[in-house]
Amino acid sequence: MNKNHKILEVKNLTQYFGPPSNPIKAVDGISFHIYEGETLGLVGESGCGKSTTGRSIIGLYNITDGEVIFKGQNVHQIKSKKEKKRLKREMQMIFQDPYASLNPRMTAGEIIGEGFDIHGLYKNKQERQEKIISLLEAVGLNREHMMRYPHEFSGGQRQRIGIARALSLDPSFIIADEPISALDVSIQAQVVNLLKELQEERNLTYLFIAHDLSMVKYISDRIAVMYRGKIVELGEAEEIYHHPIHPYTKSLLSAVPLPDPILERRRKRIPYVHEETPDTAAMHEPVPGHFVYGTEEQVRKWVQQAQR
Repeated sequence: MNKNHKILEVKNLTQYFGPPSNPIKAVDGISFHIYEGETLGLVGESGCGKSTTGRSIIGLYNITDGEVIFKGQNVHQIKSKKEKKRLKREMQMIFQDPYASLNPRMTAGEIIGEGFDIHGLYKNKQERQEKIISLLEAVGLNREHMMRYPHEFSGGQRQRIGIARALSLDPSFIIADEPISALDVSIQAQVVNLLKELQEERNLTYLFIAHDLSMVKYISDRIAVMYRGKIVELGEAEEIYHHPIHPYTKSLLSAVPLPDPILERRRKRIPYVHEETPDTAAMHEPVPGHFVYGTEEQVRKWVQQAQR
């Protein structure tokens, strides 16, 4: 991870849906950055706005307000087709449902090679095929899988094809939108380990979106916790996991199951009671590198509670 170089900066990102008079505030003015080579985990319950954040960053939605700066360029202000194409090569996405995101009428080889045709790469048939085989092998599949269709693969294998497709254009930044939530628990760790290996080999930067905090801690350098369209806590993964400050983060962590059944039985879940956050709320940094959203008074109270 290069802490001197921010590959992505998100400033006051806002994504509203529905009528302006009564909008659904899916993402409500969030700001964060991601360093080159790191994994930022974005966690929160279903409907908190985390997937919308990922889709807004990559340009699948026209954002309501704010800025997304990728490698010094404002993503939503790029007009030229050439620049848009270049950006699409640099930023890729791995989707949640590996079956729904793969065309059932295309073979694995055609799915992975589709980006080559769009971007005019590997026009030599032999070279193209070799590249597809090398991508299949990079994600733990082999050349025999090239001619098979999505329905002939297991869920974990389909997700590997989705990862190979995301890698096909040699991106530097990948948004992984709940890439393991549709998979069997025994397969989840394999896919996460694969993502970690690929990150080291290819110097990738990830925004890893999930609702499972234990898996996020395992893969992430830093974690951002999202609730009702806001980032309520952000910091180093170990710091967030062991010293949470915001009551919502504490509640989320208390719901992570423990592998020890005796400890699990004794443990108390912490219910979260929603508190309306006044307009004076902002991001505060009570501990260096550890940010919490709330009013000064709320944050002071939460820090005191965390220290008990």
